[in-house]
Amino acid sequence: MAAVDYARLAVKLKRARLLFVAHREEILEQSLVLFRQAMKDPAFGELWVGANRPSRFEHVFASIQSLKSTGLGELNPDHFDVVIVDEFHHAAAPSYQSLLTRLRPVELLGLTATPERSDGLPILDHFDHRIAAELRLWDAIDQHYLVPFDYYGINDGLDLRSIPWRRGRGYDVEALTHVLTSNDVWARTVVQQTIRRADPETMSALAFCVSVDHARYMARVFREAGLAAEAIWADTPETERKASLKRLAKGETKIIFSVDLFNEGVDVPAVDTLLLLRPTDSPVLFLQQLGRGLRRRPGKERCLVLDFVGQHRQEFRFDRRLRALLGGSLSQLRLQIERGFPFLPAGCNMELDAVAKERILENLKNSIPTRWNEKVAELKTLVKTRGRVTLREFLKETELELSDLYQGNRGWSDLLEAAQVECSPSGPHEKELRRACGRLLHIDDPERIRAYRDFLTQTNAPKCSSMSERDRRLFRMLVASVTERAIEGSTSLDEAASLLWAHSQVVRELLELLDGLEEKISHVVSPLQRMPDVPLHVHARYTRIEILAAFGCGERARVMRWQTGVHWSKEAKADLFAFTLDKTSGLFSPTTRYRDYAISPELIHWESQSVTRADSETGLRYQNHQKMGTSVMLFARPDTNDRAFWFLGPGNYQKHVSERPMAITWKLDRQLP
Repeated sequence: MAAVDYARLAVKLKRARLLFVAHREEILEQSLVLFRQAMKDPAFGELWVGANRPSRFEHVFASIQSLKSTGLGELNPDHFDVVIVDEFHHAAAPSYQSLLTRLRPVELLGLTATPERSDGLPILDHFDHRIAAELRLWDAIDQHYLVPFDYYGINDGLDLRSIPWRRGRGYDVEALTHVLTSNDVWARTVVQQTIRRADPETMSALAFCVSVDHARYMARVFREAGLAAEAIWADTPETERKASLKRLAKGETKIIFSVDLFNEGVDVPAVDTLLLLRPTDSPVLFLQQLGRGLRRRPGKERCLVLDFVGQHRQEFRFDRRLRALLGGSLSQLRLQIERGFPFLPAGCNMELDAVAKERILENLKNSIPTRWNEKVAELKTLVKTRGRVTLREFLKETELELSDLYQGNRGWSDLLEAAQVECSPSGPHEKELRRACGRLLHIDDPERIRAYRDFLTQTNAPKCSSMSERDRRLFRMLVASVTERAIEGSTSLDEAASLLWAHSQVVRELLELLDGLEEKISHVVSPLQRMPDVPLHVHARYTRIEILAAFGCGERARVMRWQTGVHWSKEAKADLFAFTLDKTSGLFSPTTRYRDYAISPELIHWESQSVTRADSETGLRYQNHQKMGTSVMLFARPDTNDRAFWFLGPGNYQKHVSERPMAITWKLDRQLP
């Protein structure tokens, strides 16, 4: 992606001096080869790593270590027009920060497969919190850029509960190595499971170990079992590392045991089997290790992953690594495990043996504070040691998600009060407005977050008369969402805003909640181009209240009740469709279980209400909306448990069959992600 992007930019820019930064020599060498192919120039670029130093300084592929050791003071900030930083999740480190602060390129491009840092430090601030392009693991497998995998979680019989735990680093490496290398029974279990589930004759395996001693020990055990095995690590000479990988690709070596070497960046497409022998709860490390086996190559159909599961300390967090892979809340993850992982991309399979499943579920239950009194105790401890903490700090320290905190109509302000932390005075509708905060966890577009924050940071409630139409609608989306259960139908927007601002603790909580939501944005959204006054973004999520407020339906603060799946907005000249994909649960009668689904990334099958005839006023408007100057806007949610709908964007009529209901095919302006 970076090479093709640079080749395009090189044509547009008057000059295109390039700096490509990475932290490993292998990454730089592979990248240089790819750029030479993209530029159709075998002499393109120079390496700046180890003993290599550039002479022309036009197109430089440099290690961060070389840049740091030379000193950045001699580097002209404007010298490089394009700066590309690989493995950009390292950018929060001081060495990268010094470089990024110094340089002023025309374009800065960051590349990473793991943008969520385990320490929570921000990296998107270098890009105005905007992701230019995104392809997540599931999508890459679905689109055949990566091979699918078979994952087996295997109980290995180890009890690690007595091994010391280093906060922020996990298990003590020396003590863990001693346990793993002094237990031949465990090592033989690994050998037996590998022989049982993989083909020893044809496999090309990579195993991730705790330490050099552990890697050497495992290589010896496998050789004694008749499998050609090697051990390499960061200090292994480069020539030996390359030779080992060549032997693995040729089948001369069956398995390589490595230590902190192949986690990032290096392409090893020959690998079709992974052994996870290093117990880690880091989501970044887990995904990096998994990614080493998913590269495509001719004849490779899938990757086998063997994950050895022991009995862990309470501090070890299985949920962190599995949520990085599967997504969802803690309760959704637990349900996935209990049901045998039913929601995976085509071709992928995940299985846990009975003991591993039991241990992981028990770990999920005990590793994080899930009960209210446990959360209160955690907050009291933090306040005692650090003073007042923010919502974002509390989530970072406890590793809870917002959805874990906002449960049972209680939220952050309630937790502060329960922990006897001083709060702002309560207002007349404190209970109703606090509960409303927990109904805003779906907010996921930067404009909404910035606008809501701008409104809430004002000392007094802003007046609608001084706002643009777009800002007024954004303001109504916020106020109506929070005050809906505390106002009358005749309440004006200014009156409802004044009511909200009379609850200073609620305003404080909303501001802290927005900070947390901004960090959780995980996908790209794009503004609705057709209607500049409608502040919606395609592929963001909205409640019915926000949708109607955004389209200017009504004038008062309270938005009309909308319970059906269709709404004709006269003000916006738009048909709004909000439909649920899974109608097997909820209050759907047999006559309202319309068949709404995606035919392809750009075609949606949707059924009208059961009374709609093709020649009725409504039916004709659906068919001729482009000629009539009206719009069709599609919103979908997976099931009734979701209050918010994903905005799929405008739909364009393609065809229909039958009537009462009409089965219509709509073509989307923007493909589904």
